[in-house]
Amino acid sequence: MVIIMKQVYKDELVKLICSDTFECMQRFPSNSVDVIIADPPYFLSNGGFSNSGGKMVSVNKGEWDKINDVKPEVFYTRLIRSADRILKKDGTIWVFGSMHNIYILGYLLPKYGFKILNNITWQKSNPAPNLSKRMFTHSTETIIWAKKESGKQFFNYDLMKELNHSSQMKDVWTTPTINNYERRFGRHPTQKPLSVIDRMVKASTDSGMILLDPFVGSGTTAVAGARNGIRTIGIDNSQDYLNIAIKRVSNFQEEKLGKIK
Repeated sequence: MVIIMKQVYKDELVKLICSDTFECMQRFPSNSVDVIIADPPYFLSNGGFSNSGGKMVSVNKGEWDKINDVKPEVFYTRLIRSADRILKKDGTIWVFGSMHNIYILGYLLPKYGFKILNNITWQKSNPAPNLSKRMFTHSTETIIWAKKESGKQFFNYDLMKELNHSSQMKDVWTTPTINNYERRFGRHPTQKPLSVIDRMVKASTDSGMILLDPFVGSGTTAVAGARNGIRTIGIDNSQDYLNIAIKRVSNFQEEKLGKIK
């Protein structure tokens, strides 16, 4: 189904667009974006079960997370190639994943012209227990940070060191799961902590840059961009999630940054 492209929010820093992300990205001029933060579908909605608050719940996130008529490798290839076209020469991309999809992304990024800079391990300090009791509890997700092969990334080294008590910041970041305040306007099933996204924005953007989130969901990247004075564009195909994002961005100064180590 083709989704009509519609700008649903705009202020001096943030623009939110309701659209299929690939259709929207096609309209971006080449070499026009400095940083991309992408939390694409992990394609885990397979009818299984997980644990939430001690209760057995479905793992299904929504139709957008199901494998229907497109294979994950095809979807991710399209994302990476679209990112390569619109990123500036020195642009970088952050991509979230889990063990279920991160190896596909890690294989495809170098194949299509990117060099991986870091493999960030996001460790959840209070993960849900493993219901099967047949394997270790899943307590981490991965964030790949990559640059164009011939580019030179911006890295706010001094600020990262300052935030880490005058020591070089490591590639393992630990946070609790999302607090209820970050979901006060509504819930998104794969929402990431503001503390994680805020650190990514601080590390890789500078005044005057343009930040894009092609799967903005409930707007965490847009909030982080606004908090740091970075012009941010968010795209999502769900008006319901964008309605949450609009409320969060409109009240970004009230957002509370959770703990992160």
